[in-house]
Amino acid sequence: MRWLVGWSGASASAARDIQPLGAQLLWEGPDPLWAVGDWRPDEIRLVYADGDTHLAVFGYCGADDATLRRALVSARAGALRQLTTWPGSYTAVARFGRRTVIPADLAGSRPVFHTDWAGGTAYATAALPLADLTEAQLDVGHLGALLACPESPEAVGDGTPYDGVNRVPPGHALLLREGGSRDISDYEPATSLVVAAPPVEREAAVAGVREALVEAVRTRLAAPRHAPARDGGPVPGMGPDDRRAARSGPDPAAGVGADLSGGSASGTLALLAAGLPGMPGTVYGTGATLAGERLLAVTFNDLSTPRTGIGAAALAAELERARLIAENPRLHHVVVAGGESALPYGDLETGPLTDEPGPSLILAARHRYRLAAGSADHLIGNGAREVLDAHPARLADLVLDRRRRHLLRPATALAKASGGGGRSMLVPFTVYRAARRLARTPYNEGLSSAAGLLRQPIDDALTADGALGASLSALAWCRPGPAARWLTGEALAEVSIRLDAVAASPRSATMAGRPGVRRARAVLARQAADHRVFEQAAELRHQRLHAPFYDNQVVRACQALPESLRVQPGARADVLRAVLTGAGVRDLPAGWGATSAAAHTESVRAGLRAHVGQLVDLFDAPLLADAGLVEARVVRKALRAAAQGEPLPLDGLGELVSTELWLRRLLMRRGSCWTAEGNHDPRAVTSGVPR
Repeated sequence: MRWLVGWSGASASAARDIQPLGAQLLWEGPDPLWAVGDWRPDEIRLVYADGDTHLAVFGYCGADDATLRRALVSARAGALRQLTTWPGSYTAVARFGRRTVIPADLAGSRPVFHTDWAGGTAYATAALPLADLTEAQLDVGHLGALLACPESPEAVGDGTPYDGVNRVPPGHALLLREGGSRDISDYEPATSLVVAAPPVEREAAVAGVREALVEAVRTRLAAPRHAPARDGGPVPGMGPDDRRAARSGPDPAAGVGADLSGGSASGTLALLAAGLPGMPGTVYGTGATLAGERLLAVTFNDLSTPRTGIGAAALAAELERARLIAENPRLHHVVVAGGESALPYGDLETGPLTDEPGPSLILAARHRYRLAAGSADHLIGNGAREVLDAHPARLADLVLDRRRRHLLRPATALAKASGGGGRSMLVPFTVYRAARRLARTPYNEGLSSAAGLLRQPIDDALTADGALGASLSALAWCRPGPAARWLTGEALAEVSIRLDAVAASPRSATMAGRPGVRRARAVLARQAADHRVFEQAAELRHQRLHAPFYDNQVVRACQALPESLRVQPGARADVLRAVLTGAGVRDLPAGWGATSAAAHTESVRAGLRAHVGQLVDLFDAPLLADAGLVEARVVRKALRAAAQGEPLPLDGLGELVSTELWLRRLLMRRGSCWTAEGNHDPRAVTSGVPR
């Protein structure tokens, strides 16, 4: 478990009587800060400037101490963005006297939460500890919004499943001042939400992505780092070699590893990490690297489960591509065989309590099975799709910019994906008409339309006819999620009221911006939040999962890619191929960059068939029904129908199962993250505290 927590402006009597269990105090006084959990020494850095100006950095940051001090001085003058511009993934907490600043990251994978407490504000990088601190009740309305419109910040808002505990939006910072006053400030320039970004040449934009990714990977591998000593001063900490020497027992293999299965993004990270000179992964190491050391590349082979058709062909091709890439002498290839025990929906009875529900809970056991063969520091490609691909709503941005000719190739690709026949000849016109309609629809009207859709039967609205139907459905300011069809009318009506309230707000005119940019950022934030749930649910003891595509600098570099490039078919694979070419990797196997969506869908359906009995039992008397969000009979019927092959949205069923599972774990939880001063009884805290 890993999180940081602090407060500002709280009454002295309340602050004196309570403290987080198992915490390391980083600075004291009326505005204290603690680090809680199994932080590595190299994951915490303290930097002091003149006077009472302090900076704590948690995670992996590529800046040296001098750079951190300069940024701290700039942030004291109001340039908060300077605290977010270093390579790596981290959370920075800056204190200027009685003023504290905590920026959230751009994607949302390293969030910041806050709540009112004892006359001031308590903050943390996990919501559950704050809910314990304030004894917060469950926010059923928030859970309903997550299920009804998970990708719509207008419905979900800045809340959490705990009443009174709020999240700092991505790209914003929490500002705490003496006296308990609190403010949320946007540190990222907002012009890109309103007007088109200045044009950037394709080659320059791709070069920026390459530099950002190389620095992100290098930051994870660099040694030595620094860690806080007990007296508060920085001392040399553990680098990769120190971790290798200290490791023993049945934990993940020492060193650095990456996935070769899972797509082109994870493969790109593996090849970049293997090729960095003087880093783990090189054949002839220098400096801290041992000669002959190779990067551990893991391929998850799901062919041991009987498959037919497209899924089997895709998996076989992926395994062959991984085998060819692993012929690189800098890689040590390990193939993990799947099977019945590694199917989705398996082993739902065990697992930690995560901070909030997320669709990845149904895949947690499957991921743990794969990651058990990984390394202590394991690179994964999560986030690449959201930061590199174009959301369908970006087609409306092209219409706004009068660049209609760039719609031809994506529309033609959708026509091919929708099948042959005369109807496919009309697809380009249909796509253009939908994009133009979105471009001409005001933001508040789009929200009102979505609210009205929630008040009607929405089965047909959520039945996506392949890639074309999904794209046309996504060409909207807001749309129901795949689980919405199974929610009760009362739950959907509550969410529609939320949307109507935002649409009627005077701020809606200034909140709008460009539909493609706004929708893409909302999807990125939702996926980043689920990635955090995935980390908490699947991470093994002493293992660190690194997702460089969620790093601030990588997100910024990807945002600079021209929209006309993003919308083209295969754009993600083309950009990553260009990144590898620029880094000196040119011999990629045929078919590299192919998607495996069909194989994933087939795996989910196979897991549903194998475990449908347990899932039906889970919804025999569900807590979701007690909360008024679903009818148990309806969900049980849908689970049986999907297991028999009926074309129902599997993602929606996965969200329902994950939320029900999370509620049950929360209800079974005993203990708290907090204890009275001097009481170190481990029974005071549950083993399910999130990382």
